[in-house]
Amino acid sequence: MELERRQRAYDLVAIGRSSLDLYSNDIGAPFEEIKSFAAYVGGCPTNICVGARRLGLRSALLTAVGDDQVGNFILRFLAREGVETRYVARKPGYRSSAVVLGIQPPDRFPLTYYRDHCADIELTIDDVLATPLGEGRVLLITGTGLSREPSRSATLYAAELAREQGTMVVLDIDYRPDQWHDQRAFGVALRSALPLVDLVIGTEDEIKAAMLRDAGQVQVAHSQISDARVSGDVEEAIREMLRRGPRTLVEKRGARGSRIHQVSSENANGAPSCLEVPGFPVTVHNILGAGDAFAAGLLYGLLQGWDWYRAARLGNACGAILVTRHGCADFMPTYAEVMAFIEEHGGL
Repeated sequence: MELERRQRAYDLVAIGRSSLDLYSNDIGAPFEEIKSFAAYVGGCPTNICVGARRLGLRSALLTAVGDDQVGNFILRFLAREGVETRYVARKPGYRSSAVVLGIQPPDRFPLTYYRDHCADIELTIDDVLATPLGEGRVLLITGTGLSREPSRSATLYAAELAREQGTMVVLDIDYRPDQWHDQRAFGVALRSALPLVDLVIGTEDEIKAAMLRDAGQVQVAHSQISDARVSGDVEEAIREMLRRGPRTLVEKRGARGSRIHQVSSENANGAPSCLEVPGFPVTVHNILGAGDAFAAGLLYGLLQGWDWYRAARLGNACGAILVTRHGCADFMPTYAEVMAFIEEHGGL
């Protein structure tokens, strides 16, 4: 995938959700026994914007917040981080969203979303038109942005405009089952976006969810909305996604690293090529936000002109660092931190 080299104002423009994240301070405690929370900022595109900025990219966020104190909290954090916020819309009458999270390592991370009547799902086509998408080298959209109107139309329209202006469109599948009235609708919405997308990023379960046609395929245990289990054949789902438009699909595999699947004219049977990229061994403290750190690292590498292996290896390192930390956006690694970590673990 060749990224256009001409100078643009932003390396990354992301559209979608933002939130106040309340993370349990009582590590290991069952959710009902939590005594206190730490307040951070979160939301998939927001986390990726912050992660990309800390690595050195110029990032801008198109989201919406309410005319409330939570919105002020989110905006102040983004301004401190150097993320461009001039395209963040205020939506009077709607609330900035919030998430409450428990942390029970190694494998229970329950969360509850507060997104009823939330501001970022009210993003409109007019909000998109007010954002210079042609000034970004990459546009990042997310699955949750497709969950309801008017955000769905705004997200799809942003992808259309970006492609017309030579901007690479990246889709983070961002599957959150409780944000959909019908799990089959998630698959329908994701598949409708694929012809507009150059690169897809998702976990094995998210990839299967994008192709699901039976709501019974989805299982959520211990309120782990961000880690739903989806049955099905992931290899077939990968082939089907790549048949629908994207040239590349990056599969996040946690401790196992990542796999890069690409449309290949060299395979006589039409099967995509697959490149496996190893991860980094660490002790897991909290998995939430690790996939967003991975995406930030991957996009940084691609925007520097690195090959897929090296870019994904950097993404793996960013994700590995984040699982050792308490939260999401507030704990994204800097370029110096991630390069020191990589050097300690054998290099790229």
